[in-house]
Amino acid sequence: MAEVESGASGLEQRRPLSPHLQIYRPMLTMVMSIAHRITGVVLYLGTLLLAWFLIAASTGPGAYAVAASFVNSIFGKLILFGFTWALFHHLLGGVRHIVWDFGHGFAPPQREWLAQATLVGGIVLTVAVWGIALLVR
Repeated sequence: MAEVESGASGLEQRRPLSPHLQIYRPMLTMVMSIAHRITGVVLYLGTLLLAWFLIAASTGPGAYAVAASFVNSIFGKLILFGFTWALFHHLLGGVRHIVWDFGHGFAPPQREWLAQATLVGGIVLTVAVWGIALLVR
């Protein structure tokens, strides 16, 4: 009859452990992936701010005045600027993932270029939108 060991077998002792984050050298594609997840959460929070503003606008002039004064404050504009960047960064990250879904952009130089384009594109689009908004104002 075969003997059964109650402890860890030789195979389990030799099995490699999953690497931890301390082992990996941070790469731009890894940072962009983490930023994509963070901007997804920021978009939820920004949507709550937008909902508050729209509900205040439909409630009456008093509630709208409170919401408008918050949004027009320096802190409110910083939040809106961050929300705008999160929106564009998340959008471009999604486009990057669609490119990958079609089977393109997996070579190391292409991955790096797509990550750089996501970062620079988000910043450029955010500054462009805010620049246009300030010119129209």
